[in-house]
Amino acid sequence: MRFIRLPIRKITVAATLALCTALSASTQAQIIVSMWAHAGPGPERDVYRAAVAAFNAAHTDVQVEFIALPEGSYSDQVNAATLARKLPCVLDFDGPSLYNYAWSGKIIALDQFPAINDLKNTMLKTLVQQGTYNGKLYSVGQFDSGLAIWGNLKMLQKAGVRIPASVEDAWTGPEFEDVLKKLKNDGVAYPLDMKFNYGIGEWITYSFTPIIQSFGGDLINRKTYQSADGVLNNPGSVKALQMVQRWVRQGYVNPSAKSDNDFTQGKSALSYVGHWTYSGYKKALGSDLVLIPMPRFGGKAVTGAGSWNWGISSNCKQPQAAAKLLAHLMSKQEVLRVAAANGAVPGLVSAIPASPDFVNGGPLRVYLDQLSGGVAVIRPQTPAYPAITTAFYESVNNIVAGANVKKELDKAVKKIDQNIEDNRGYPVRP
Repeated sequence: MRFIRLPIRKITVAATLALCTALSASTQAQIIVSMWAHAGPGPERDVYRAAVAAFNAAHTDVQVEFIALPEGSYSDQVNAATLARKLPCVLDFDGPSLYNYAWSGKIIALDQFPAINDLKNTMLKTLVQQGTYNGKLYSVGQFDSGLAIWGNLKMLQKAGVRIPASVEDAWTGPEFEDVLKKLKNDGVAYPLDMKFNYGIGEWITYSFTPIIQSFGGDLINRKTYQSADGVLNNPGSVKALQMVQRWVRQGYVNPSAKSDNDFTQGKSALSYVGHWTYSGYKKALGSDLVLIPMPRFGGKAVTGAGSWNWGISSNCKQPQAAAKLLAHLMSKQEVLRVAAANGAVPGLVSAIPASPDFVNGGPLRVYLDQLSGGVAVIRPQTPAYPAITTAFYESVNNIVAGANVKKELDKAVKKIDQNIEDNRGYPVRP
């Protein structure tokens, strides 16, 4: 009997010790990853919460603590956390902040994590471009954006307007102005809605930059990133914004618009904006809603690109665990989940066929065709971008109000170049 009991006792003790050791190791090994996102009440916040819940359910070694912060104060809270060295492990940030965050050391390069580095081959090219600074990948994006023109089919047909069938068939600049003239003569109060109800800020830079780029201008010299002179204030940029100023003077555009109602209530027949208005516009116009590609205002068609994206902060003590979370957020399932909520272009090439809005013949396909067809141009990849956008949208605001275009652009150039000089050209940091 002793011969039998002794091994049993030994096995029981050994098993108990092993169990205790395993439990202790499990407790010690569990890593907490903090995550911030700009998301007020609504679909996107619900999507992020669902994504975190799915990740936590699938992992015992890593758990995510998610905090949603209002978009209006989000950047201020990120800056405050930076000063206190209390940034979360994972955070999202808009395209305008990306390069300054990378340059100033708020976020770390992601190439060191194989699962993230592999995303370069699966994300939309524009998102890879947006996330890259100084040859390294600093962010990944679940979705991309773009500009096009929503049209009221009934009003366009009544005015005898040709409706482009594809990106290659886009209106030329003179043809577009003729469209505005026809609509105005047909009694449309403000033929073109340019979303001035969004206020004076980044929207102005995002939406007006493609117009000056169409004429050969840009926000800065992209070869050196050391000056805006001769680029932002060149003859093409001047001509582009004189054209917009002319639209305002001729009553084609309402610079005092207060809401989306100009288009949804028939005061405007065209709306120059992105994918995010689709749901409301479709509800208002039904089968009369048509999506029209970006016109070739100058010599070529150009659209914006880039949006909110994810990165890992330099304060994160568990970057490997944070990379696991990013890989989860960039899974096909999670990309489709967030794109369905906000109507954006799915950030993975493999997710496109599963998104009915963006397949061939889908109601939002034009946005994808522009992104993949070489029409899209991302923001300048420079830490100076916050200064660039502020100088630009302030000048555009004055131009729309009637100020001299060349003088305003010259002022913007001086502000931008001064900022670059003050920061010693934003030298690349090791």
